[in-house]
Amino acid sequence: MTRTPMALLSAADQERLRGLRRMKAVALGALLFMAVLFVISFALQARYPWLDYVRAAAEGGMVGALADWFAVTALFRRPLGLPIPHTAIIPNRKDEIGRTLGEFVETNFLSADVVREKLSNTAVARRLGEWLAQPAHAGRVAAEGSTIAAAVLRALSDDDVRDLIADLAREHLVDPEWGPPAGAWLEKIVQADAHRGAVDLAVDSIGNWLDNNAAAFHGLISRRLPGWVPRLAHRFVDETAYSEAVKFVRAVQTDPRHPARIALDGYLHRLADGLQHDPAMRARLEGAKANLFDSPRVGELAAQAWNTAKAGLLSSLADPQSGLRTRATSALAEIGQRLTSDAALQARVDGWVTEAAVFLVDRYRHDIASIITDTVERWDPAETTEKIELMVGRDLQYIRLNGTVVGALAGVAIFTIAHALIPGV
Repeated sequence: MTRTPMALLSAADQERLRGLRRMKAVALGALLFMAVLFVISFALQARYPWLDYVRAAAEGGMVGALADWFAVTALFRRPLGLPIPHTAIIPNRKDEIGRTLGEFVETNFLSADVVREKLSNTAVARRLGEWLAQPAHAGRVAAEGSTIAAAVLRALSDDDVRDLIADLAREHLVDPEWGPPAGAWLEKIVQADAHRGAVDLAVDSIGNWLDNNAAAFHGLISRRLPGWVPRLAHRFVDETAYSEAVKFVRAVQTDPRHPARIALDGYLHRLADGLQHDPAMRARLEGAKANLFDSPRVGELAAQAWNTAKAGLLSSLADPQSGLRTRATSALAEIGQRLTSDAALQARVDGWVTEAAVFLVDRYRHDIASIITDTVERWDPAETTEKIELMVGRDLQYIRLNGTVVGALAGVAIFTIAHALIPGV
């Protein structure tokens, strides 16, 4: 198997690789020590009978070391490159291991009961509130949210946004007919006398204008009189017109049943009825509406409004001292304080979180677990083997070392029992 060059491994994997190599050297050293011990004891056992026990221990240690070396090696590759059955288990059964791991996670972790029990014992709302109540944390959330919002705004195409706004406006504002709903709305306003305030405001505005613009009446009517009319008559006519206009407006202001008000009420009633039932009036309204929204100037104003709003938002989002960022931080801190102190709110939030998590787990548990399966299937067998060996290989080398020790103890124990029970051995 071709290993990834040391320089391409992460710092953590490099440290794991060094630890794996050290433990392999230790396990190999133990095997070589047992081999040397066996050679010496085998050569001298005739002269020194007690070396029989040493030889037995060395034999058992070598057998245990070799057996465990074979077992550990067979997990990752073929021992000595030989095509021995049931070896190189991980690279040959990589996909099956991935599916099994995914099923294990799905069954034992992505369970509604497990999630519900875990969340029911976790004060999610209170912990979140305690964290958010700290100004530094609230500011951090506001800053991160501002960064995300700014990135979204920059990613949006101005043309696409304008087209979307235009499409939405046309679908929900332009295409629907205005006449009947506007007429019904106006009819209810008139029937409830809700238009009285608007009429009073208009009349008061006219009265104020008249009070401040008496000079505007000079020549307004007199300039239309014949030239032979004396100048004094011109002035009299203009002053009379102004006086009558003021009297008329004052009368409308003071008399709720003034004929002008009654006439206006009648006009509004007829307008409301016509908007609902007169095809010609409705057609004129629709034509005026279409001309308004199809005007290039209106499109330019909409584009300018979007550009101005976008620039303002980006500026506010980027400035930590802006009103938007400051209010967002204050709002988040206030939410944190409420979550910390309001037990009823804590219970509601915990319930929402639990139900949302259970719903997601129930609905998407297989999809979530399939991430493990699909990821492992995409891995190269050699890469998978290397990743797993780096994670657990160091501990597996302890098995080789333990096998050497246990084999030595088993060897000397078996030899001792056999020597004690079988005469002549």
